[in-house]
Formats: sequence, structure tokens, C-alpha cells
Amino acid sequence: MLTAGAALACLALPQHGSAQELNTPSKPVSAPDAPVPQGDDEIGFAADRLDYDSNSEVVTASGNVQLLRDGNRLRADSVVWNRTTGAVEAKGNVSVTDPEGNIAYGDRFEVTDTLKDGVVDNMLLVLESGGRLAAASGKRVNGVYTLHKAAYTGCAVEDAEGCPKEPTWQIKAVTVVYDPVEARVRYSSASVEIFGLPLIPLPGFSHPVGGAGGNGLLVPNIRYDRTNGVEVALPYYLKLAPNRDLTITPHVYSETLPMLEANFRHRWDRGAYQITGYATHGSRQDASSSLPNATVSDASQKDFRGYLDASGGMQLTPEWSVNGSIRAVSDRTFLRRYDINRDDRLRSTLGAQRIGENSYFSIAGWAVQTLRLGDSQGQTPIALPVIDYRLRMNDPLLGGRIQLQANSLAITRTHGQDTQRAFGAFQWNLRQLTGMGQEVTFTTYLRGDVYHSSDTLLNDVAGYAGDPGWQARGIAAAAIDVRWPFMGEAFGGVQRIAPRVQIVAAPRLANLSVPNEDARAIDLEDSNLFALNRFSGYDRFEDSTRITYGLEYSLSLPDFSLESIVGQSYRLNNRESILPDGTGLSDRVSDVVGRTTVRYKDFVSLIHRFRLDKDGLAVRRNEVNATVGSRRTYAMVGYLRLNRNAAAGLEDLQDREELRLGGRVQVARFWSLYGSTVIDLTDASEDPLSVADGYEPVRHRLGITYEDDCLTLGLTWRRDYLAAGDARKGNSFQLRLAFRNIGI
Repeated sequence: MLTAGAALACLALPQHGSAQELNTPSKPVSAPDAPVPQGDDEIGFAADRLDYDSNSEVVTASGNVQLLRDGNRLRADSVVWNRTTGAVEAKGNVSVTDPEGNIAYGDRFEVTDTLKDGVVDNMLLVLESGGRLAAASGKRVNGVYTLHKAAYTGCAVEDAEGCPKEPTWQIKAVTVVYDPVEARVRYSSASVEIFGLPLIPLPGFSHPVGGAGGNGLLVPNIRYDRTNGVEVALPYYLKLAPNRDLTITPHVYSETLPMLEANFRHRWDRGAYQITGYATHGSRQDASSSLPNATVSDASQKDFRGYLDASGGMQLTPEWSVNGSIRAVSDRTFLRRYDINRDDRLRSTLGAQRIGENSYFSIAGWAVQTLRLGDSQGQTPIALPVIDYRLRMNDPLLGGRIQLQANSLAITRTHGQDTQRAFGAFQWNLRQLTGMGQEVTFTTYLRGDVYHSSDTLLNDVAGYAGDPGWQARGIAAAAIDVRWPFMGEAFGGVQRIAPRVQIVAAPRLANLSVPNEDARAIDLEDSNLFALNRFSGYDRFEDSTRITYGLEYSLSLPDFSLESIVGQSYRLNNRESILPDGTGLSDRVSDVVGRTTVRYKDFVSLIHRFRLDKDGLAVRRNEVNATVGSRRTYAMVGYLRLNRNAAAGLEDLQDREELRLGGRVQVARFWSLYGSTVIDLTDASEDPLSVADGYEPVRHRLGITYEDDCLTLGLTWRRDYLAAGDARKGNSFQLRLAFRNIGI
């Protein structure tokens, strides 16, 4: 067993005291366990040798001694028990295990014959729930440990070879009190040392141990940005019950008024919910004002500013459940100014659903708050209710599967078009395998729609408005889809080549007579190439007879895989299409689309999506997402170029070019560098109206992190290049510090 001086190499204590080593004594106890006593007044006893002095009533046991009483177990090389006074003195490799599983080690223990109370010099206390306490001296009274000139750590104190090592962090204090029942450690005159350097004084500090948690301060968050200055956030955690807690976080800034954040969480056997709120009273600038040289005080006003984010769900029965969320903010730049998130729309929802073995029913409602500069809140929809019912069944006549669907939607706007819709649909699918191995799928789709719309003149896009009043529409479509896979051995693996042909027939539909609320985003890509309807929603249906053809290829090797698909469509009828230019589907012959996925072990992942113009094979879409490296050191590249020549004013069809780079480098065992950047490469070649020069940084990020089994320490620099109202562009710095195994 090491001396107390050697122990200081593992966990340094104040120089005026010494401590038991943090490494648990390795000498095993070979004696059999002491017998379990029959009552609380009896002691289970085992030893190699026993001497008894009847005159002095002193019992001396030696050699692998064990005493067991009321859940407390003492082990030692020798024990002297004075039956008259009840004093028990243990020497040599002494350990005392309490009923909670905590183990106290020392060279010499003085305890009572109940084994509950006692004192020890040069003490090491190993907590059952994690963490270690070492002290120059300590005592235990009524199950509560009090240690003097002590230190606590939740870090490992041995390396992989079992040799002692300095813990990453430790809390040193003059006095430490640990109550196993309360599962909490309290300190007097404490400070935190990180890498052996005293950094943070902790007057009156306490923390829980184990996973139960408890009330107390959490690790502070420190950051700096150009708009708010230095920010210090100090969370305080309140454990209200085993299934409820509350975290209150004051945010103090050097350049603006403070902000208060609160998070309440509640979980029970049927569900859970959480409520998060932010509140402050400060200067707010008009979001439309983003002049390069403007300051926060320009055209600003002082007002309440805040954000509410609440969500939850409940399982009523095995089939029925309800869920909802509320997301609302006082103004459009609050979230960005205080770096809470960068969402540009907030949606609040409420819904109930029933999921059966072959049926699904949902009734829901939602509202959206737009945070986009220039968007009108009056044009933002409120959907209430949204009802959807689906029933699947086997076809008893022809075979296959039948799905019946009923759907209803009501959309209201405070200053825009209102729309109500209802439809019923029937879909039949039959999948067959021929004797030659072809996979043939037959599909029939029938639907009847009823619409009502008002205030259609308030719609910004005439093609989305439809005719006012009541309108009806019938939809019919049939499809045959044939895949013929060929498989065989190749290159030491398995190769699959699968030609695919699909024929879809649909008559002309009254698409433009009904409003378009949910099918505005359409773009031909590999994911919808063989879809029955390549519009994204229900309000538009592709009314054409077409043939779609493509080729699928895959190669699977032990450490390598490759998957690829390429295809194109041809419309058999020559009537004018409702699909706008830029979608790749507006002409009779569509553009060529495809996707390739390459993976090599866990080291390389590459996904490439493309769309080529049908006439000159010009690249209309070029998207690359690649990751190269291990979990510790890797590089990520994302590139997107959309050059679709889309008509101006249509949603989600704006062309752009963007580059995203990111990576992480493990420079040492626990140290790593990381960074990322987003660059807007859009210029006149993608957007004729653009005045950008083709290189416009959006955001840079660079940081360094230390992370081991018990500490995470990081510093991050970020620069934003986009401004919106009082959310200014500029630099920000954030310090992240997280202690693990400390119960908070």
C-alpha cells in the first residue's frame, strides 16, 4: 500500500494535510464472508485468529477480519474490540462499507461496535454512485461523513495500465460533508482546480452525486458578441419531484439589459411536456432596418421582448395519443440577436391521432409566425382543422392492397386568401413477380375533391389562387411499374443491375380552377422520379400520360458499396403542362436526374445528386455531400448549385450556389480542433437579378475542445456576415465548460 505522500500524486490536497491515495487498495480479502447476524444487536464475525482477554473484556482478531452488523461491513488485517466501552479499533488495509455501498478506506479506524460511527486518519471514500473523496481525516456520525482538508473528483485516477494519474479536475475544501441519504456533497471554503490550476472559488458550494440530481447551480455559460457584449449565464436547477424540475437562468450582458430564461419539465407515466421561456425589456429595432452603419439605438424602441417554446404529448390508450406545441416570439429578430436559434418560421400545433393495425386517424391544427424579413404575417396561413383518415385492407377479388382515404383542410389568413378542401380517395396496388424475375406493380387511383375559396384577389401568385367560390374536381390515374433486376457475382462481391419502366395514364384535370396551398414546391429529382404524382401535396395532380424509364445499379463488396440511379420521363400527350419552367418537367421530355452513393468502410461517405438539361445536358442541379475520415478526425464538404432558369416569383425555385465546409482534427488524445464555414457563391450565372460577386461568406466557426471521461472544455469563435434589424453581424466567442460525473 502506498504512503500518504504517494497519494498526493493522484489528488493534491492542501499542504497542511495529507490524504489516502485515490487508488483503491488492491490487496484482496481472502477470508470467507462473515455470517449474516440474526438481529440488529448481533455482529457477524470472521477471522483467521481470535484472542480473548476475559479480565479486560478485550477481543483481538487478526488475519482477514470481517465484521458485519446492520448492513455495515468492516474488513481489516486486525481488529481490537473492547466489549466494555464498545470501541472497535481496526488496523491494516481497513475498509468499511455502509448500507448504501459507499466504501471508506484508511490505515486505522476507530468505530463503535454498531459500525455506524467512527473516525479515521488518511481516509479515502469511494462513493457507490461515482466519485471519490480523499481527506487528511474524517468521521462518520449517524451515517453522515465529515471530512477535513479534503478533495473530491469524479474523474478516473488510474490510466489504462492501472497506474495512478492526476485527475483532470478536483474540488478542494477545508471541510466536506457527504450525506448518503440526501445523496449530496457540501463544501466549506472550496475551489475548483482544472489541470492542477486553482481557477474557480466556490463559497458555500454543494452538488448531488449519482444520477438522481438535486438543487444547485449548474456550470455557467460565458460568451461574447458584438451586439450584447459579454454574456454570463448562470443556471440554477431545482428538482421539484422525481419527475419534475425547473431550471432558472439569468443572462447578464455588458451592453444591454439582463434576460431571464426558465425551463420547466414534467414527465409522467402517460407522457411528458416542457415549457421554456425567455423575457427581457430592451431596445428593439425594426427588422426592415439593416443599414451597414446603423447601431442598435438607431430607430429603436424599448419594449418587452421574449420567446415561448412549449411542447408535449400524452398517450391516452395504446391507439390514441395527443400532442402539441407552442412557439411564439415577440419580434422577428429576438431569436437571432440573443443567439437562441436561427429559425425563420415558428409553427404552433395541436393534434390527436389514432394509430390502429390497418388504420390511421388524425385531427390537428397549426398556426405559423413568420420571422422572414419582408414577409406579411397576414399572408401566413392558419390551418384548423386538418383531418386525415386512412384505412388499408386486402383486396378479396383481385388480390393486392386497397387504401381508402378521407381528408379535410381549412386554411384562414388574416389578410389573404381563405381555403377549405375535402376529398375522398381510393388506391389499389398489386405487386407480382413473373417467372422471368420481373417485379410488376399495378396501381389504380381515384379521387373526388370539393373546394371553397374566398378573397382570391389577395393571393400574390395568380396561378395559386384558383376560382372563387365552390369548385369540384375528379382525379383518375392508372400506372404499371416494371423492374427487372439482374444479380450476380462481380469484383469479389454482389452486383445488381435493374432497368425500370413506369407508365402512368391520367386525363386532363381542372387543376387551375382550384387553389394551390400545399403543392407549390416541385422539382424533379431521384426521390420523386417514379412517383404517381410528382407534386408535393394534394392541390395539384400531374395530369399527363407519361413513360418514365431509368436504371438502378448497385455493387456490394466487404468494405465498399456503390448505389446509383438515373432516369428520365417522356410525356405522351402534347397538351400544355401546368408544371412551371425550372422544374425539369415543363416540356414533353424531362430533364435527366440521378443519384450516386458511395461508401468505403466508415471512412468515406459520398452522395451526389444531379439534374441535367434535356437539350444540352447543362447542369441544372449539382449537389455533393461528402464525409472523409474517422470519428475523431474528419472533413465534410457540401456543395449545391441550382441553375434551373426558374420563373421569378415561384416559391422554392430560386437558384443559388453554396459551399459548406467543416472538419475536426484530433491533435492529441483529448484535444481537438474543429471549424466550419458557409459561403454563398451565387452570382448572375445562377440569378440574373443578383448583385453578388459570387463569394459572400455567411458564417465562419472555429474552435478548440478538450474532452475526456469527466471534463469538456471548449472555446469557439464564430463570425456572422448577415445582419437583420438589431441582430448585427460580427464576431462572437463562447466558452464551454462541463463537468461530468458530478450529478448536475
